[in-house]
Amino acid sequence: MRSTLSLCLAAVIALPMLSACTTGGDPGVRPIPGSITYGGQPRSRLTKAPAGSTFTHLLTDEYGRQAEETYRIEPDRSLTLLSRRRIEIDDGTGIF
Repeated sequence: MRSTLSLCLAAVIALPMLSACTTGGDPGVRPIPGSITYGGQPRSRLTKAPAGSTFTHLLTDEYGRQAEETYRIEPDRSLTLLSRRRIEIDDGTGIF
């Protein structure tokens, strides 16, 4: 009985750690027109950047606003879209 309880407790503790080990980015982030991976992976590969490194890409999103995407280079040299954030530009007027 005690070993079953210990096993269940170990599973409950390990589950959140395992879920953090996924290789994909935020599942809610999908490529949009202007994204590097929109329409599939790019033909050219980043050969000098190490696998696991990240970089950003600026684009205009589907609403005409400036956005910044973050990508990760995978071991097979493909790209994973990790995040996209809207960039607020302060032109000094106080209106965004």
